[in-house]
Amino acid sequence: MSQIPTDLKYIETHQWVRVAGDGTATVGITDFAQDQLGDVVFVELPEVGASVNGGEEAGVAESVKSASDVFSPVSGEVIEVNESLEEEPEKLNEDPYGEGWLFKVRLSDSGELDGLMEADAYADLVADTE
Repeated sequence: MSQIPTDLKYIETHQWVRVAGDGTATVGITDFAQDQLGDVVFVELPEVGASVNGGEEAGVAESVKSASDVFSPVSGEVIEVNESLEEEPEKLNEDPYGEGWLFKVRLSDSGELDGLMEADAYADLVADTE
């Protein structure tokens, strides 16, 4: 069974978002996603200053098995990317909810969060997939 932290929100494409109190949010891929990918060897992230849209492609994670689009759960301006993933893409596998985060966004519409899945709904999705 995949790890599914209860303090995050999720989307069907297996990305998570952690919202901070200052109107920013951190985005990453779930434990289930990294497990499905296998050993991640390359990550392409959006540029700082770029706009991302909720539910749309924002990057790519490549593994020895396949490449997978990374979608942003929320809309906003990218304010930071996890540059350490350039040298250490394996952090996505080792710590997808911590050091393996992908990028941070200044939210443009916090109302989008209401449409995202809570941990229990995401757990049901993963259970149906496994």
